[in-house]
Amino acid sequence: MSTPAATSATTTTYTVMGMTCGHCVSSVTAEVRKVAGVTGVQVDLASGRVTVASDGALDDAAVAAAVTEAGYEVAAPAEAPAQGASCCGSCN
Repeated sequence: MSTPAATSATTTTYTVMGMTCGHCVSSVTAEVRKVAGVTGVQVDLASGRVTVASDGALDDAAVAAAVTEAGYEVAAPAEAPAQGASCCGSCN
C-alpha cells in the first residue's frame, strides 16, 4: 500500500506596483490563481502586497508573468524589501 507524497504548503509575498482599485485586485488575483501550484491569493491594495499560497515552491517568473498579464508589475527585490527585513541586510 502506498502513501501519498507529503506536500509542503508555502506562502510567498510579492509587491505589485500600479494597483489602485478593486478591479486591479480582481485582475491580479484572477491571473495569479492560474499559475501552477497556486492554492490561494490574498491582495492588500494599500501596501501592494500579494501573498500567494501554494502547494510547494512557486516559479517566481510565472507569478511575475501572471501579474504582467493582468497589467501590473512585480517590484524588484531592491525596491521592496521583505516585511521585517532590512533593505541592505546589515541590520540582520
